[in-house]
Amino acid sequence: MTLAVHVPEELSARVPAEQRGPGLDRDAVRLLVSRGTEVSHHSFTELPRLLRAGDLLVVNTSPTLAAAVDGRIGHTRVVVHFSTRGDDGRWAVELREPDGRGTTRPLEPGWTRSRKDGGGPAGTEVGLPGGVRLVLEEPLSARSERLWWARAAGAGVPGMLREHGRPIRYSYTERDQPLSVYQTVFALPAAGGAGSAEMPSAARPFTARLVAELVSRGVQFAPVTLHTGVASVEAHEPPYPERFSVPEASARLINAVRAGDGRVVAVGTTAVRAVESAADADGVVRAREGWTDLVVTPERGVRVVEGLLTGLHEPEASHLLMLRAVAGREAVDRAYEEALRGRYLWHEFGDVHLILPDQAPHTQHCASNCW
Repeated sequence: MTLAVHVPEELSARVPAEQRGPGLDRDAVRLLVSRGTEVSHHSFTELPRLLRAGDLLVVNTSPTLAAAVDGRIGHTRVVVHFSTRGDDGRWAVELREPDGRGTTRPLEPGWTRSRKDGGGPAGTEVGLPGGVRLVLEEPLSARSERLWWARAAGAGVPGMLREHGRPIRYSYTERDQPLSVYQTVFALPAAGGAGSAEMPSAARPFTARLVAELVSRGVQFAPVTLHTGVASVEAHEPPYPERFSVPEASARLINAVRAGDGRVVAVGTTAVRAVESAADADGVVRAREGWTDLVVTPERGVRVVEGLLTGLHEPEASHLLMLRAVAGREAVDRAYEEALRGRYLWHEFGDVHLILPDQAPHTQHCASNCW
């Protein structure tokens, strides 16, 4: 999975594109384009000319939450990252410690020793603003204790996050940013205060002006929703189950494009996970919602998505398995070599990578049992 490359620290995008100079907007980023092992360099504003009439962009409408909030365990300061809300009202959370620079780091190993009954963090209580008390109950997964299911008592969590929370940020960014910086142009309010712990960042460079130009050129959009959890920044673990929804109108549109000459291009790995979770074995997409634990790998492959617009990922990131499922290992390795040579910027405020098929569009047509 790991790429044999090293990303220098200076290639981390430290601020959003629009803050790097006067007159700049979100779309002032670079666009690396891969067609097989052929790579070309563009600005993101060239995207409408790189796609064609009949192509379909699948976009994630999940809004970003102010998911980081300060708390205390006794006299110890911690930062709680709220990841995912479960069906039973509990929240999956990650506890981290302040690093003195406005960001956080993992809690020291063994931080739970000598806690309640000497049996680890179960039962640990975290005090939060607004009188909210959070009690850790059990790990989200047997493979890691990074995320825990926790039950909140007192005021509701969504209201507490709106009043006291801030967007999650990591050490490579320069400073805290307002929540609006982390919302994409496709974000829509979600029921019950749901949303993503971290921005579906592949869509961040889109502006209303660019969307209008794409539509005017015949490119279509299919909205889906996948609420992302907290990423594993240090350990690069595979993604945990996440809540998703593919509405019927989007499913029909995706199937229609696949039956014609258009290409289905997912905007972000979250959109890939949502669409592939709603696809049958024969590649027909059905309207579905619920939880997905799908991990897209080269072995599993993709059934629907033909192209992908995504950010540049760390060499250890599990997301690279998905990129290789779409484009193949050789193409991804070649693209990342070019991104490093070209001094592209990494992370959520950085440059983006468009993977397009290098073959002629497919001619598969749906039979009458597609719907």
